Amino acid sequence: MKGESGVTLTRGERFIQSLRDERNVWIDGQRLDDVTAHPSFQGTLTTIKHLFDMLDDKQIQAQIGFRNAETGTYAHHAFLVPANREDLKRRRAAFSYWATETHGVMSRLSEFARSLVTGWYAARHEFTSLDPHFADKISRYYEQARDQDLFLTTALLDPQIDRTKSAGEHRNPDSVLRIVKETEEGVVVRGAKMIATAGPYAHDFLVYPYYRLKETEREYAHFLIVPANLPGLHIICRESFASLSGGDHPLSEKYDEMDAVLFFDDVLVPWERVFLKGDIDGVWKLRMNRTAGALAFHQTVVRLLAKLEFVTGVSVAVAQSIGADSYQHVQEKLGELVIQVESIKGLLLASEIQSSRTDAGIELPSLGPIETARNLGAWYYPRALDILQLIGAGGFMQVPSKLEDLNGPLGDMMKTYYAGKQLDADHKVRLFKLAWDLVGSPLGSRHELYERFYAGDPVRTYANQYVNADKSELESRMRTFRQTHYGKEAESDESTIAGQQLSRTTL
Repeated sequence: MKGESGVTLTRGERFIQSLRDERNVWIDGQRLDDVTAHPSFQGTLTTIKHLFDMLDDKQIQAQIGFRNAETGTYAHHAFLVPANREDLKRRRAAFSYWATETHGVMSRLSEFARSLVTGWYAARHEFTSLDPHFADKISRYYEQARDQDLFLTTALLDPQIDRTKSAGEHRNPDSVLRIVKETEEGVVVRGAKMIATAGPYAHDFLVYPYYRLKETEREYAHFLIVPANLPGLHIICRESFASLSGGDHPLSEKYDEMDAVLFFDDVLVPWERVFLKGDIDGVWKLRMNRTAGALAFHQTVVRLLAKLEFVTGVSVAVAQSIGADSYQHVQEKLGELVIQVESIKGLLLASEIQSSRTDAGIELPSLGPIETARNLGAWYYPRALDILQLIGAGGFMQVPSKLEDLNGPLGDMMKTYYAGKQLDADHKVRLFKLAWDLVGSPLGSRHELYERFYAGDPVRTYANQYVNADKSELESRMRTFRQTHYGKEAESDESTIAGQQLSRTTL
């Protein structure tokens, strides 16, 4: 593809250019004429451009993507429908490459939402009874997203107006996104959705209810894939955490994924982007689809592992820089970080080793280990930051305001007093500023919040893991124990020891 000047553009350059599409992005109370020119996004977009260009790099493109037989170009492995365990490994390798490149601190690089689309495409015939056009629509969209390198993200949650109310119980019915009219061109929707991470620079939003709706709430039951530049769609950004001073805030400079709320002011969504509507059971079936969930959640565990490895590496480096790694209580904390990494790594591998094939011939990672890893991550990551804080302690308050101060009037003294055990002052200050970007900066606080809640309310997700777990083996062991120790007459009252099993519904 050539640009306006006639010069052939790289894949990353095409991505940047595609964002100049009249979208309504708002930040600091102003609508942006060009999201690519605003300083809040330049570092992040430069990072994404670099990642997209990798698919054209002959040295590494096969690690990240697969050759599209129709176009001859490479598509990201998030679009690969896995037919065997080797395909699962290929997907993992691609996710790992991007996650390692960004140290796990960019959670929405499109692979998650792309994997959802790939899963629905792979399982498309499961939805034929819900909508006879679903299979054709999702096939066309999957091919478009794959071949055009579309950047996708999700917007699933309702605004936090009154959490005691369900979608249809709010005083204002437009508080939650709903279909208000149908036309020959499509459906008109009004309301809001959150939280669209990467929203300002995504091409499309996957929009559907995250929780099961009531039978009286059909106008809220829809699955839409909404282009970011539709008239009436407003993308409202949070405060920017980006920094143009890379040495002082090395993560904030490059990896500030913007979060946004979407306002739908009577947005017309064309019929080809309306996949389900008015079908409460159908939308819930799509939300809970095993194929899409397994492929997408697999990616989240790969990213979590890269992030925990990065925090562990930073923590070890901080401890070594001040000689604290020789103390046993510090070694114990660092050992805890290693245990975190090895636990998530083991669960990730277990999900692939225990993979199974669907009736449609799709190889899926086991959801049990994946759910366990995601649930552990909600606790592991905040604890990892806590350990890093305990190791660095007051040293985080010791560093000068700017790296350039080391070459200022007091530079000679600073190079003495800011030095480490085996590090000169420059490298030690850079290390502590990196660590501070993880534990003390606005970006670092955002990431702690994200890891706690991105998979859902931890209370619900832990309860769901119990409710949906296969408890038959545990119950069988209890029956055997009772028969052995209390006699067969106790068999009729299994609830006294095994407990009554909760119904298998999602909380």
